[in-house]
Amino acid sequence: MRYFIHLAYDGTRYHGWQIQPNGISVEGEMERCLSTLLREPVDIVGAGRTDAGVHARHMVAHFDSDAPSLSLPDGTKQLAYRLNRILPQDITVYKVETVDDEKHARFSATSRTYHYYISLDRCPFTRHYSWQCHYDLDFRLMNEAAALLMQYDDFAAFCKSHTDVKTTLCNVTEAHFQQNADGWYFRITANRFLRNMVRAVVGTLVDVGRHRLTIDGFRKVIEQGKRTNAGESMPAHALFLERIGY
Repeated sequence: MRYFIHLAYDGTRYHGWQIQPNGISVEGEMERCLSTLLREPVDIVGAGRTDAGVHARHMVAHFDSDAPSLSLPDGTKQLAYRLNRILPQDITVYKVETVDDEKHARFSATSRTYHYYISLDRCPFTRHYSWQCHYDLDFRLMNEAAALLMQYDDFAAFCKSHTDVKTTLCNVTEAHFQQNADGWYFRITANRFLRNMVRAVVGTLVDVGRHRLTIDGFRKVIEQGKRTNAGESMPAHALFLERIGY
């Protein structure tokens, strides 16, 4: 049987989602705890990979198992409860559910949504989960530039160099800044994202907001497709994977 796990995590102390040879990962912790509870080796597949320090309010992963305990009437509910008892406190399982065997956490996903949080004031309570900006940003102009992202499908300009991606094509369906109680956040939705893409996009939009890059200049960055022309990669601690859509 195939099962989906819906979870959230604070990525501060992890070297990303994916298992690493020399560091702890969210995937590694999930597999360790699942294998302990189900008393069998368990491999999980995530809906995507978050980089070191990036958080997730909603991540989805699947695993296959024939463990007898899961076939009980409340087996999946009990597994979620027991996982939350032994997982580190910076990882929380929302639910475990049975799905069709052909449903895949990664390939069946139709959309991913990320938020990047920006604080305009010094605040001791948000500093770990937002980028504290100490200069003025023109968010109207940044939103004008962000709207251009939906006119293109090749985002090589925002892809981390020397990665083994087969394609740099993405379908961005939403990209804009919104104000909240603590400042602003950038919301972007696409069918897929390239490695480091969101942080590079935000860094380039910040250049627009500081009037260091024009709207036409932002368009040229996209069209030229060179990472060296785009802005800096923003700090990871302010980025959240907000939602996986199926």
